[in-house]
Amino acid sequence: MKTVITIGRQFGSGGRVIGEQLAKAYDIKYYDKELLARAAKESGFCEEILMNHDERPTNSFLYNLVIDTYSFGYNSSSFVDMPISQKVFLAQFDTIKKVADEGPCVIVGRCADYALEGRDNVINLFIYANEDYKVKRIMEQYQLDEAKAKDMIIKKDKQRQSYYNYYTNKKWGKAESYDLCINSAVLGIEGSVKLIKQYIDDFEQK
Repeated sequence: MKTVITIGRQFGSGGRVIGEQLAKAYDIKYYDKELLARAAKESGFCEEILMNHDERPTNSFLYNLVIDTYSFGYNSSSFVDMPISQKVFLAQFDTIKKVADEGPCVIVGRCADYALEGRDNVINLFIYANEDYKVKRIMEQYQLDEAKAKDMIIKKDKQRQSYYNYYTNKKWGKAESYDLCINSAVLGIEGSVKLIKQYIDDFEQK
């Protein structure tokens, strides 16, 4: 196994669970919230700060400034003056590259597909689902009524979309941004995992 798997996902689609099952099936590392702990440790940021800015967009984001700063490193003067949300993005961006360098793994969210763009051992997945399926899962998971579940899904997906579209040159959820998009409502979690495993196995043999 040499493949790094990145997973973008709609809230309630089961993308996180699918990622966990893929990591378990291939006996490789899994990074979701784990990425925040690692980024905090390596960047010196408090983990709570990373949690507060996790996959949340910033209206003051300056794309060129971040890219320039990433080239020069954390000690440049522009990094010192940068808003905390952009520093958090850079810390995660850095950590994503490091964990991918260490070997095959599953990375959920956080623009990992963009951070690893150009690498030939990466598969970028996007998991989505029908609204009824997502609402039912969120109602059960968080003990919410239907209206609150729908509101939560809209809010979370809007956050993820804004964050991804701010920090990358691609569009969140658009097929052309990924290698494989799967509607988890059609096959369920287990069926989706099975389908993705077949894709990965074929990819490994190419």
